[in-house]
Amino acid sequence: MNNKFDALKDDDSGDHEQDQGSSKDSEKEKNEDEDKEQNSSKRKMVVPGAGEHPLQFNYSFWYSRRTPGRPASTQSYEQNIKQIGSFASVEQFWRFYSHMIRPGDLTGHSDFHLFKEGIKPMWEDDANKMGGKWIIRLRKGLASRCWENLILAILGEQFMVGEEICGAVVSVRFQEDIISIWNKTASDQGTTARIRDTLRRVLNLPPNTIMEYKTHTDSIKYSMGRLPWSGEC
Repeated sequence: MNNKFDALKDDDSGDHEQDQGSSKDSEKEKNEDEDKEQNSSKRKMVVPGAGEHPLQFNYSFWYSRRTPGRPASTQSYEQNIKQIGSFASVEQFWRFYSHMIRPGDLTGHSDFHLFKEGIKPMWEDDANKMGGKWIIRLRKGLASRCWENLILAILGEQFMVGEEICGAVVSVRFQEDIISIWNKTASDQGTTARIRDTLRRVLNLPPNTIMEYKTHTDSIKYSMGRLPWSGEC
């Protein structure tokens, strides 16, 4: 399993052995080879293990947290968001999810993201830039249940919109929590309507629940006059 925590542990271990008689050039060459090997392993797609149940698409979990009111930028957002790990099977998903804190237990200004592997949870990503997201604002106490129902529906391909789903985000805030699901093509009204109806069903939302669709283009324009914090609802 491609777990970012393992990669961080390897990077910080400091246990790389070197021959005492080697020259600086050979040491540099060895380090460059190690860096290339690590980068190659990070790019490698995860695969289901033997006997596991494969998902239709590979996915990655991400986490982000920031201090409210602190000036932000696209660059600082990209540096702040951390990939937890990627998975390709039902079993690999549960190994991650069973050890993750539930959204309802998070504090402060925190976000969990579930996106298809290779797609960053940013408006500017090539897979997202022509898309948008459905947004639902939740009263406190509902985020954990709604998040679990949503991600299980995504992994189980309940939305029936082909490759349109990019990912989902749960955003924990002080007064309320926010659930959103991102899709590739904001202009496809038939697809966005199907996503809306399926979202309402899988979350068992009351008929009077307010659901807002926002294109990422509008989000970017809106952020230009405020804090350009990618992914902010």
